[in-house]
Amino acid sequence: MRRMWIACCLAVVALAGVSASDRWPQFRGGTGGVAADNPALPDVWSQTENVVWSVEVPGTGWSSPIVWGDTIFVTSVIKPGPRETPDRGFYGGTGAGSAETEVHRWMVYAFDLQTGRVRWEREVQRGVPRAIKHAKNTHASETPITDGERVYAYFGGVGLFVFDLSGKPVWSAGMDALTMRQWGTGASPALHGDRLLVVNDNDDRSSITAYDKRTGRVAWRVPRDEGSNWSTPFIWEHQSGTEIVTTGSRKVRSYDLSGTQKWELSGMTSLHVPTPVAAHGLLFISSGFLADARRPVYAIRPGATGDISLKEGETSNRFIAWSNPRLGTYDTSPLVYGDYYYTLMDRGFLLCHDARTGKEIYPRQRITAEASGFTASPWAYNGKIFALSEDGDTFVMQAGPEFKVLGKNPLGEMALATPAVAGDTLIIRTASKLYRIGKRTGR
Repeated sequence: MRRMWIACCLAVVALAGVSASDRWPQFRGGTGGVAADNPALPDVWSQTENVVWSVEVPGTGWSSPIVWGDTIFVTSVIKPGPRETPDRGFYGGTGAGSAETEVHRWMVYAFDLQTGRVRWEREVQRGVPRAIKHAKNTHASETPITDGERVYAYFGGVGLFVFDLSGKPVWSAGMDALTMRQWGTGASPALHGDRLLVVNDNDDRSSITAYDKRTGRVAWRVPRDEGSNWSTPFIWEHQSGTEIVTTGSRKVRSYDLSGTQKWELSGMTSLHVPTPVAAHGLLFISSGFLADARRPVYAIRPGATGDISLKEGETSNRFIAWSNPRLGTYDTSPLVYGDYYYTLMDRGFLLCHDARTGKEIYPRQRITAEASGFTASPWAYNGKIFALSEDGDTFVMQAGPEFKVLGKNPLGEMALATPAVAGDTLIIRTASKLYRIGKRTGR
């Protein structure tokens, strides 16, 4: 008992030693891409300006970097031969890939935040990929997640691999390569309390599973009537409780912490990627496959039960505060910053609406006519909005009711991963490199 008490105390001390601003523990930081304001955060950079360091990441992966204290975690998959970079723009010009025959290596890396040095690397799987992916996707597109004690790396169709922060293996769980539509996998895991949550929506047998994060034991698993999807589950904490919200092409479904469904919402697009965000007491859901005429956004109030779908002609009801049938995006997740709901369109437009009411603040404004497209989700700090194009250019815009592009920060290499923000640092992953961006004074 005494040893257990000491271990618990040490864990609390370790967690307390990392401030909230020094953490970006999951996709979009768990804050919908909004970072704490910090005057030391950069808003201007290039391949040489305000680059604290840059390092090459072996292999390929569109998973986002995550940060805890002085460590950055990323995943990647290495295959023999030169690194392949897909074409920029929608679908990369080549469509679905073919079966691969080379032996690949699935990797987890820990980088030192201060120096960029590799602290540790772990190979979690070696073999020929069993799943076919889109030529523009990678076999490492799911973003890992950490609670400050362990890092949880998920590779769709391969498995879950868990390490402590020093790189020691804790547990793993292999998974079958179930049939996905031609795009491959991409939904990241979520954490709440002692549960690690994974949504595995595919064309064979879809499910949501809660694992005991300490042991890997399955706490519960619920089948889902869904096809292939790529949206990360969202933990919605509000005044009435906590919900696990899962989006999909057939329905949005919310579960309680035991896996019992609370409510559902129909009316999504035929492919679904964006992850929900929460702000102002509302849950914002966006769904916008480009080929569909209806690409909706919904703002949902807490306390819903049963089917809350809108009836024909409705734009709101008891639990839907507002909706917009044409505001959804294909790849990018929405950004709620201050009083405003921002939509970054995949083809390079920004729109702004009142987050509480859905009233249009400004219609779509062209950020640039030059970009191949935008896949990374936007982020914000210090009164500015940032949007990273597939060309590796980050466009900086002022936040608020007036649209204005303030600058363009080029890195000169394809980028699809959503960046991370921790302390006074911005971490950007491109096709081959990891950059630490920070204001460099006195040099």
